[in-house]
Amino acid sequence: MDKKNRKRKIVISVGGSLIVPNGDVDTEFLKNLNNLIRNELAKNKNSQFFLVIGGGKLARRYRDAGRDVVGHELTVEDLDWIGIHATRLNAHLIRTIFRDIAHPYIIKNYDIIRKATESVVVASGWKPGRSTDYDAVLLCEDYGVDTVLNISNVPQVYDKDPNKYKDAKPIDKISWTEFMKLIGDRWAPGLHAPFDPIAAKRAYKLGVKAVIMSGSDFKNIENYFAGHEFLGTTIE
Repeated sequence: MDKKNRKRKIVISVGGSLIVPNGDVDTEFLKNLNNLIRNELAKNKNSQFFLVIGGGKLARRYRDAGRDVVGHELTVEDLDWIGIHATRLNAHLIRTIFRDIAHPYIIKNYDIIRKATESVVVASGWKPGRSTDYDAVLLCEDYGVDTVLNISNVPQVYDKDPNKYKDAKPIDKISWTEFMKLIGDRWAPGLHAPFDPIAAKRAYKLGVKAVIMSGSDFKNIENYFAGHEFLGTTIE
């Protein structure tokens, strides 16, 4: 296939915090996401979007329910599986929204490479021990994509936790090695990090770049797609 006819493939890791921020589905976000993707496809019909969907507050509600019943913390594996199934429920909702242009099956087994050709491909969580960021990196590997766009409730990477430190400074660009020094190298269910450390290791190994930005500023996301200046953090 020549360069002119090659599909423009875009992998987006969609934070579950955007879909289920407080335990209820944010339909306003979903409407905006629907419009964004369809508008981008109208501008460039040769585009293909891979949407990897997180679990959000839904996973935490089930985790808390289980803990309340048994009276103690659940195992790490059970916590991860609860999170994975939350991503699959959210992913099914997203696939339903894009039903007319989406691949008919949610990608949830990354041992199988599905050469989907539809304009939208929806994916969910896979195995314990990692987040959907990792799965997004695997899709980059399988489909020959060099960048993951990570949208969540975090607008940028900071040099320290902005929720704890008022003097935390945003970072526009950072290397994978420096990023991994900031976030550590261990995964835990429900980890609050701009990008999963296990995914970061894989992305570094593959030479995949990540762009972190807010998922609520759709004008900013449009600027990114258009190649204009945008607010976010590039990790490479």
